[in-house]
Amino acid sequence: LGPERRSRVFTDKVKREVAYHEAGHAVVAYHVDEADPVHKVTIIPRGQSMLGQTQQLPEEERLSLSATYARNTISILMGGRVAEEITFGELTTGAGNDIERATELARKMVCEWGMSSSMGPLTFGKREEAIFLGREVAQHQDYSEKTAQEIDAEVKRIVLENYERSKKLLQDNLEVLHRLAKALLEYESLDGREVAAIVQGGAIQRKVAEHYDLRMADMTSKRPPENIAFPRQIAMYLSRKLTGSSLVVPVKEPGSLADDEDDQCDCRDDDSQLARP
Repeated sequence: LGPERRSRVFTDKVKREVAYHEAGHAVVAYHVDEADPVHKVTIIPRGQSMLGQTQQLPEEERLSLSATYARNTISILMGGRVAEEITFGELTTGAGNDIERATELARKMVCEWGMSSSMGPLTFGKREEAIFLGREVAQHQDYSEKTAQEIDAEVKRIVLENYERSKKLLQDNLEVLHRLAKALLEYESLDGREVAAIVQGGAIQRKVAEHYDLRMADMTSKRPPENIAFPRQIAMYLSRKLTGSSLVVPVKEPGSLADDEDDQCDCRDDDSQLARP
């Protein structure tokens, strides 16, 4: 998923939209028959993601994809947009990448993999690689305009068909969608077992993370409060630039040990002296 980007601050409205969007992906992924299991769902931006993220991991290596798996993947990709539509009655730009991926997958089903009953077991569009131009792939249209219209219609049919399928799944499991979105707003990140427990009607036992806002700290001192457990990167940053920081970090009980050795850091007054205790 990549490192957390907590510097990006969401309003409560955006945070709720992201929670329902990601919950929509997860609920659909759980209810379709052939799909990779959900590994983690988060509403915290990570890596290149601007908003939240739902990660699925295959249980075994996939050397080929079935038509059922491809259709289910499109349904899962549509789950976020459908959840926004059902819950808020309006759409956001958050589903832009999902729509792009779903359309690309549907076009491959029609043009490359012969998975369309109406177009048959044929390939459309000759692909050529320009080796001397960084292996850029160029696709030439080797079919008629009428065939192009039929391809576009078939791609649209596949995407919309799975969009409606996703909508029915979420409407039938609307209470599950609300529970999962509420849990994401409360805990921010859920692993696969926690998602499964919520979908099955159970509950998760986890304390809500406490946070300490450094804007309320004593900015006259370089040394942060002793009851805060800092990852090494944050400690190195704060040792140089604590004044005016608005970073939010988890609070540890006074006297408690860090979760692992990497979470322990001696933040000395001298910026160049950062060492493990």
